[in-house]
Amino acid sequence: MAEIYSNIWFLMILTLVFFIFLVKLLKHRKNFENFGYSKLPPGGRGLPIVGDSINWYNAVSSSHPPSFVKEQVKRYGKIFSCNLLGKRAVVSADPSFNRFIMQNEGKLFQSSYPKSFRNLVGINGVINAQGEQQKKLHSIASNMMRLDKFSFHFMKDIQLVLHQTVTNFENNEVVILQDVCRKVAINLMVNQLLGVSSDAEVDEMAHLFSDFVDGCLSVPINLPGFAFRTAMKAREKIIDKFDKIVKKHREERKSGAELVGNGLLGRLVDDESLADDTMADFVINLLFAGNETTAKTMLFAIYFLTQCPEAMKQLLEEQQALKSQKNGSDAEDEMLTWQDYKAMPFTQCVIDETLRLGGIAIWLMREAKQDIEYQDYVIPKGCFVVPFLSAVHLDENIYEDSLLFNPWRWMEPQNMEKRNWRSSPFYTPFGGGSRFCPGAELARLQIALFLHHFVTTYRFIFISKASFHTHKHTQLILIGSKSQTRLCYSTVLLSIVF
Repeated sequence: MAEIYSNIWFLMILTLVFFIFLVKLLKHRKNFENFGYSKLPPGGRGLPIVGDSINWYNAVSSSHPPSFVKEQVKRYGKIFSCNLLGKRAVVSADPSFNRFIMQNEGKLFQSSYPKSFRNLVGINGVINAQGEQQKKLHSIASNMMRLDKFSFHFMKDIQLVLHQTVTNFENNEVVILQDVCRKVAINLMVNQLLGVSSDAEVDEMAHLFSDFVDGCLSVPINLPGFAFRTAMKAREKIIDKFDKIVKKHREERKSGAELVGNGLLGRLVDDESLADDTMADFVINLLFAGNETTAKTMLFAIYFLTQCPEAMKQLLEEQQALKSQKNGSDAEDEMLTWQDYKAMPFTQCVIDETLRLGGIAIWLMREAKQDIEYQDYVIPKGCFVVPFLSAVHLDENIYEDSLLFNPWRWMEPQNMEKRNWRSSPFYTPFGGGSRFCPGAELARLQIALFLHHFVTTYRFIFISKASFHTHKHTQLILIGSKSQTRLCYSTVLLSIVF
């Protein structure tokens, strides 16, 4: 008898769940028809409840170009709709519409990221700020990273960090290139943003920030044992570090002591234009945005160069020519100048092609602030809008042999206008509009100097056949560590993980 009652209760619960699901489905369909969704760009609805979220995440975390987006473009066109994260979304692989979205940031569209991500990176930072606050923070960041400050502030600091992290491998030491690039990037960011330079402090900050970044890319479960919880703990410790740096800086300034290594954070304290919690979120945002993107671009550049010996040869010749002009007796005398940096035309082509083919900012998440008419479509208020930047970069109609690493394409007259990443709708590795990456020039400088120090220190042999597009392990071997005596040879195994 108990078993019969148990089965009845199970059937009743199952029926109730099905009824609730059916009501939600019908309500969703009614909303879809009543609120202008019928005028959205064409597209499928995906699975009930989850929509296209599973296919989306599988696509954007795997190959280039993402198969889901590529298939939808073939079926519906370069502007299509789908269901993401429980909401209707418009996805664009159209360069004109992408530019329209970015140029109307704050007017028709606003930044929109999941609440868990906002809480982790900070609601007061430049990534999540809206309106006048976003403009203020973006202006501060842009002012701190103006071109005229590079030759004076950044050239020497960047090369000192690179010399410490790139050119000091021991003979026969085994290293992981991904870790090397991440260490270079975090060292640069911590040095320039926080004024921290001691190895112990940098290593501690690098460890905390590694946990933080892993959580940003994880399932948002705030329970012990999950990456998101670890990231939230790391955030607390990072903020504690910020508070100590700020307190120390204020004490030194009050006592009249000479300020040493205060970085961007120290200058923000002196400026007194931001509250302490806003300063913390602001710097965390810059660390997050600058560290991972720069590290992975360095990594991809080395990978692509190993796949294209002609490009590696030409880049090496360009960098060796600059190095041969330096005859100093120590590392500082051998440093490149701002004029040297401006004399790297092919290196700049390599960087542009790496950003096109392996760019990190492949898509943006925006939300319509009001009902928006575009062409024959109506995008209702609250709808997700996703400019898919890499879909344009990998469009065969825009770039011939788009999946081929070809830095020489940027020397062709027909691509010169496309190459202007400040204004071109066809090449947007740093976004656009009011959220254009303020550290774009600094990132390019860091990558160029990294390539100089790396390729003039080691030569590469590709020893494991694996495709970048399948995210397998790729192994390189470095032979011939070129010390000043030219007699010291090391063998370094580099494993690149995608």
